[in-house]
Amino acid sequence: MRQALTIALANFDRHMPFFLGWLPEAKDFYLKALDVGMSPPGRDGGDRHGRMLRDQEFDIAEVSLASYILAKARGAAFTAVPVFPRRLFSANHIYVGPHSGIQAPADLRGKRVAIRGWQVSLSVLAKGDLKSRHGVDWRDIEWVTQGAEQIALAESGIGMSRMPDGASGAQMLLSGEVDAFIDPKPPKAVLEGRGGVRNLFADQRQACIDYFHERRCFPAMHVLAIREEVVQRYPDLPLYLMHAWDDAQVKTRQIYEDYAYTSMPLGRLAFEQSQRDFGSALFPAGVAANRDNLAWFIDYLVDQLLLPEPIEIDRLFHTSVLRT
Repeated sequence: MRQALTIALANFDRHMPFFLGWLPEAKDFYLKALDVGMSPPGRDGGDRHGRMLRDQEFDIAEVSLASYILAKARGAAFTAVPVFPRRLFSANHIYVGPHSGIQAPADLRGKRVAIRGWQVSLSVLAKGDLKSRHGVDWRDIEWVTQGAEQIALAESGIGMSRMPDGASGAQMLLSGEVDAFIDPKPPKAVLEGRGGVRNLFADQRQACIDYFHERRCFPAMHVLAIREEVVQRYPDLPLYLMHAWDDAQVKTRQIYEDYAYTSMPLGRLAFEQSQRDFGSALFPAGVAANRDNLAWFIDYLVDQLLLPEPIEIDRLFHTSVLRT
């Protein structure tokens, strides 16, 4: 009888084949997809990253790329496959207050900026992008963090303060207690621009397109991690996960060919525009296709005092998938 292996994922369109059980068949196991969110929680609860990296609750899980790298560098009993289910552009997630005086990235120097956490992958990306693309060093900003870190910080020399219990970065931005706010999932009040809040970039869509053409990637935020004990029992699992991911992406793209798939009447046209802007391979799997992205993300981690030295990219993934 085949063994059920739990895989914790966010409830996104590209994961629907996993939740439907619409995947290639494996000989010795099958995947039981759990809808585990972060904030807000999903059907099967929240705190996905902590429940995997701290508690090892799942066999496989979508976890923070930054936290996974830190855990792996410290010898945690996980491996991964080069599948990156969540990707974000930092330009979409930097919001400024109406009285902050911030008109351009350079104006962030000397300002108070709220973030979810220092090692949150989007925080790492935004800090690194501001420095490498706009010349704004993270040391020149006063950082205010909201939550505890998934992996305890080894470096105590990072200058930042914690928000009061119960506070959020969005609330502090709307009240003027901070000048800017960077978050993977800005709440509705921020997205709607209440109180004069706005995105840092006047044309955030074009900022994302320009970034894509410069870096040639949609930056990876999450990775599929596997408990090492599970891989020892099922050595074919890593390659199977890559095959299942690629199969699921083909099915997801085919569904978007139907005008009726989304509740947006023009959803199909938006999909076509995305293809024109970014091409059809925004979520590529494999080490080779993501090596450059991983290299500069690891450099960001080192620069931000999260890693003492770069970790070899091949150390992050199971040996069976290194040639992908």
